[in-house]
Amino acid sequence: MPRASASRELLAAREDVWSFVAEPHHFADWWPGIGGVQPDRRGFAEGARWGISGTDRPTLLRRATSSGMLLVAGIETPKRFTWRLTGDHIDAELRLEERGPDRTIATLDIEAPWLYGFSRALPRRALTRLHALCQTAAEL
Repeated sequence: MPRASASRELLAAREDVWSFVAEPHHFADWWPGIGGVQPDRRGFAEGARWGISGTDRPTLLRRATSSGMLLVAGIETPKRFTWRLTGDHIDAELRLEERGPDRTIATLDIEAPWLYGFSRALPRRALTRLHALCQTAAEL
């Protein structure tokens, strides 16, 4: 399966970035194509299952984006979060590396089949959105 990866420096401490990422409802804020998240009773825990809905509706020539289930595959606080998006057949891993008191390097790796509209730009787009959210918080 094709793989893609991107890294980005975020303007926030790793613990602050982790706190944001660890809130299931924030996933829709930074992952492209997600309109909403409905976490199960376990919330942000290994083995949890979150219902997700996409922002787009299907048309004759395009399928809906990102719908189905997110399965939390692994968590290593505050360093690593891995998951699988079942509707898009995407396996993803987000790693956070402390770069200083108010800086974090985020690396996002994804793997998905070409058949499901895989885009090599997806990790970069997701990290750009995460960066914007961290930048906004840093300015407050």
